Amino acid sequence: MPLNIPDSSLPRVVIIGAGFAGFTLARKLAGNNYQIVLVDRNNYHQFQPLFYQVGMAGLEPSSICFPLRKSFQSDPGFFVRVTEVLALDTAGKRVITEAGNFKYDILILAMGARTNYYGNEEFEKNSIPLKSVSESLYLRNTLLGDLESALLLKDGEDLAPWLDLVIVGGGPTGVELAGALAELKKYIIPRDYPDLAHDQMDIHLIQGADRLLPSMSVRSSAKALGDLQKMGVQVHLGQRVLRIDHGRVSLSDGTSLFARKVIWAAGVSPAILPGLPESAYAPDQRILVDSFLQVHGLEDVYALGDIACVVSPDTPQGLPQVAPVALQQAAWLAKFLRKKSRRPFMYTDKGTMATIGRNKAVVDIGSLHFSGFFAWVTWLFVHIYYLIGVRNKLVVLLNWTWSYLFFDQALRLLIKPFTKKV
Repeated sequence: MPLNIPDSSLPRVVIIGAGFAGFTLARKLAGNNYQIVLVDRNNYHQFQPLFYQVGMAGLEPSSICFPLRKSFQSDPGFFVRVTEVLALDTAGKRVITEAGNFKYDILILAMGARTNYYGNEEFEKNSIPLKSVSESLYLRNTLLGDLESALLLKDGEDLAPWLDLVIVGGGPTGVELAGALAELKKYIIPRDYPDLAHDQMDIHLIQGADRLLPSMSVRSSAKALGDLQKMGVQVHLGQRVLRIDHGRVSLSDGTSLFARKVIWAAGVSPAILPGLPESAYAPDQRILVDSFLQVHGLEDVYALGDIACVVSPDTPQGLPQVAPVALQQAAWLAKFLRKKSRRPFMYTDKGTMATIGRNKAVVDIGSLHFSGFFAWVTWLFVHIYYLIGVRNKLVVLLNWTWSYLFFDQALRLLIKPFTKKV
């Protein structure tokens, strides 16, 4: 009995990945005449849009995570297995993992995306990614630890390396992170560290394109830029990072920035697995799927979310790697597998949004573009709506309300990892 999964007369659906796509599909398929095996390296679902708030000590990890097994306790035909998937054997219909191999009847690939360093090991070694709760906690500890260390410097020692931050990437993650850091500098650090010269803290946002939020309208990009600059963020547009070495960030215009904390938010790449034919991959290494989300050239193998590339006349480069795409694909594929729909998948763009700070956000919905307080409230409630779990929704709403009313977040705990002596 591989991985302690019993044989069943029901078709076995194996879902690899418990992100937005995989977890949503699993919930919608549960109890529908399938044996379902959900495989992930973690035993919880992570709400990726709020990773940066964990990194800024604004939210606790437990408030944006949800235990996988809690959703499926009443379904005896549902199995969660926490292990690392190593490869696929599509000819033998097998999944190869660290814990053993097992068969599938239908395979769903929903591994999501990983941080894209564009093949540069130096960038990976010397920057902090933000694609998991673990990485968010590392950022939180590094940020708080550097503030504590800055207090211990002798008179005359340079504070800048300990206080300054560099964010690489001007998409939604980079913009929202820069705004959160600016508010931390303005509201939190003066209270917690009154004897620290917080005004010496510089926040740099590096963007290779000529505007922030390139996936949004020009109007929203300009508004985000103006808001961040008013908040004290130094934005470097049209600049590429050439080197990151020992706290020194070298830009393409010859500028050098010095900071111990370089946060990498400059894009993602698909998390791929050995075992698929080369013909299954698009030029950007996403998996090519047809309008029914089936992987090109393979029967009973589907891909969705960030790793799937749905090419059509309207989307020759594929759909964007964002949560709404994953959620819609998961809902459609569940209907398709339950034989309640035979229409091809069609994506409906419901809009794009980003928050910059208190009462500041930008929203694009079709030809409608708005910003300010109403956009900010829209962003808040959309994110609470998509959070998994009533408790999480209430905890996040309470934290945000407290922060808004009292300009404070009582979550700034520096919890260092325990290392057992050997």
